[in-house]
Amino acid sequence: MARIILTSGLGNQYAGGQTEFEIEAANVRRLIAALEERFPGIGPELEREMAVAIDGEIYQDPFLETIAPESEVYFLPRIGGG
Repeated sequence: MARIILTSGLGNQYAGGQTEFEIEAANVRRLIAALEERFPGIGPELEREMAVAIDGEIYQDPFLETIAPESEVYFLPRIGGG
């Protein structure tokens, strides 16, 4: 199963302070659905406000990116630019 890491803010708000999980999901879209099922309300927040790093590579629009069973997936605040 992939290792999933949330920011402490998300962990505190939605997951009772827990920030690390092991979840099996084929891609980021399914991962977000699994997190939403476990922690209602977190899905829209992840989709709207977070970038995703999979094994050290950051994706701004990651929904179809694959996740290997040994991957590390970090949800990070999006950085705005101008």
